[in-house]
Amino acid sequence: MDYYAYRHALAAQLQGAELPFPRAEFAARLARTRSLMQAAGRDALLLTDPADIFYLTGYHTFEVSVHTALVVTAERVTLQVPSIETGPAVVTATVDEILGYRWEGIDEVIAPLADLLAPCHAIGLDAFSAGLRFGVIQSLQERLGSERFHSDGGNILDGQRLVKRELELDCLRESARITAAGLAAAEAIIAPGMTDNDIAAEGARALIAEGSEFMSLQPIVTSGRRISVIHVNHKRTPIAPGDPVFLEFGSAYQRYTAPMMRTAVAGRASTEMQAVRDTCRGIYEALISTMRPGNTFDDAAKAAEAVLAPHAERLFFSGVFGYAVGAQFPPSWVEGTGYIARGQQRVFEENMVFHLPICLRLPGQWGIGISDTVLVTANGGVALTSNDWQINQTP
Repeated sequence: MDYYAYRHALAAQLQGAELPFPRAEFAARLARTRSLMQAAGRDALLLTDPADIFYLTGYHTFEVSVHTALVVTAERVTLQVPSIETGPAVVTATVDEILGYRWEGIDEVIAPLADLLAPCHAIGLDAFSAGLRFGVIQSLQERLGSERFHSDGGNILDGQRLVKRELELDCLRESARITAAGLAAAEAIIAPGMTDNDIAAEGARALIAEGSEFMSLQPIVTSGRRISVIHVNHKRTPIAPGDPVFLEFGSAYQRYTAPMMRTAVAGRASTEMQAVRDTCRGIYEALISTMRPGNTFDDAAKAAEAVLAPHAERLFFSGVFGYAVGAQFPPSWVEGTGYIARGQQRVFEENMVFHLPICLRLPGQWGIGISDTVLVTANGGVALTSNDWQINQTP
């Protein structure tokens, strides 16, 4: 059975069986996209980011390293996938047409895409998408002319994805519940002599048992001095008495992730650790009080920096006080549509959702990280996750 026969056999039994939302939801998103396309003077979108494709069609798979493209015009929505992904395309997506190509024949993608785009004179694409392959876009430009392609296609999707619809908020709330269960299970077994792998393994078990899909980022666990190094992860490291243990988990529910950070101690937290926790909390309070419609992302960053300023010479902070979260795929749960940082002039709107990753690190010694995923409301930020903002301590 070749993949054409495979696709049609599946469609007869399972067409749209795992569509994550009702078709009416995707129809509304598509209608909004087409309206924005028209306003921008674009008669086609060429999308290659897995999250953008998911947002408009529901298409999802754990194999996101292969070339996949979505072409949106005023008349049709066409999904191009490798032959091995025709199954997920049939089962999870709502589109007008699925185009397959041999997995091993990446050169086969060009002619069908060129044929689809040939009638279009203003094609929007996301020039910063990780899924946009130079060889693909170069070949299309050679065939159709580079003047047809415009790099603003990502903006058309980003503005929509940044403001969450109610069904998306429901998914984020369920992710928050699962994330909290995973963190609680992992913290409950922390003790001297265990390794960071032991803690991560228990957290992963609980996340999956509670209902998480494959996660965009695996559980992050570090301890002691390793917490002071940003973006390292568990590596068979024994936990010593008195070590702080940093955990950052994010379950996936219908691909939506609400991350949360916690810090526990294998023993009692020192006075200095508690003082750093207090600073983290102060930064968080400054952020959520400023995260309201009318204020800019820059306004919130300035408010947070004012709290951090007395400690900025001693403690390392990444510089980004928040990033948008929603539907995503490996290798990250960061949505990429908005950042709370200096110089970011976008204005907050109700139903934007951000993870506020407040982690302060004392280089070479330890760090304290505590966070929530926060919904923007008319009155400021409201947590979707359930952090108590305490350092969990063991006897």
